Amino acid sequence: AVGAPMAGRPANLAWRKEAGVIALLGGNQAVWQFNCQSGQGRLFFHAVAVAGGPVLTWDQPKDHPWHRALWFSWKFINGVNYWEPNAQGGTLDGRTEWSDMQSDLRPDFSARLSMEIAYRPADGAPVLKERRVIAISAPAQDGSYSMDWQMTFTALNKAIVFDRTPLPGEPEGKPWGGYAGLSVRLAKNLREFQATSAEGPIRFQDDTYRVRSSAMDCAGSFEGRQAGVAILDHPQNTPSPTPWYLIRGPEMKYFSPAVIQEGPRHLNPKESFTLRYRVIVHPDLWSGEKLKEALASYAGDG
Repeated sequence: AVGAPMAGRPANLAWRKEAGVIALLGGNQAVWQFNCQSGQGRLFFHAVAVAGGPVLTWDQPKDHPWHRALWFSWKFINGVNYWEPNAQGGTLDGRTEWSDMQSDLRPDFSARLSMEIAYRPADGAPVLKERRVIAISAPAQDGSYSMDWQMTFTALNKAIVFDRTPLPGEPEGKPWGGYAGLSVRLAKNLREFQATSAEGPIRFQDDTYRVRSSAMDCAGSFEGRQAGVAILDHPQNTPSPTPWYLIRGPEMKYFSPAVIQEGPRHLNPKESFTLRYRVIVHPDLWSGEKLKEALASYAGDG
């Protein structure tokens, strides 16, 4: 299985844990680092690297400083923007706050992170809560590993509408519309970028691409070494297969299982739903067949 610990796994692994930082180190570099500092406004992973290999993510690029490498964010909750700061004061109108941060860092260098998250408008009480659990495998011999994300969202006392920037063809639609959810901003030094779905290679007509698939891999050459990040959509997610949002700009390489891309999602008071994804960090370039193999393993894990 991808990420299963093996006798020859990468050497010099060690844990680092301090205020607001949980990381697996491989020598002097983070294999992965989870950032949960109070006051930063976001939970995110950066760096994300192949063990013993290059860093694959970019945190706070100048073009979109609210992009936090590997992170989850809604766009609009009940009309309030949780994604990017407002233009007036540069602060977030929608606040994401966390508590009860737990980390089980194991001797085999696998880990389990869990937390409670509250979503609230800047001037009000929380309207939505989330229970998030991220199970991270130990790096395999080739430096690959997986992160299993499980996020359960529960409306509090009000009905909830999750929404996004409208798509082209919708009222006030934008060419860049549709994004929200789990997101990856790939490293600035990525070259020879390629995207592959479970159905095969993505052939971009322009810089933005939208498609439905059960899995997506974005990869290329980082510091002269081939590597990539795959995201698998759990078959119990709704909708399934998920819509994807990809950007292949001159500097911006971004992808996301954009769960509300095709339309808003509604929750009644006290109602819940769960999203599950597997993120796989790997060396080399993956084919659609490789993604299908990983999907079969993910579905088999329940």
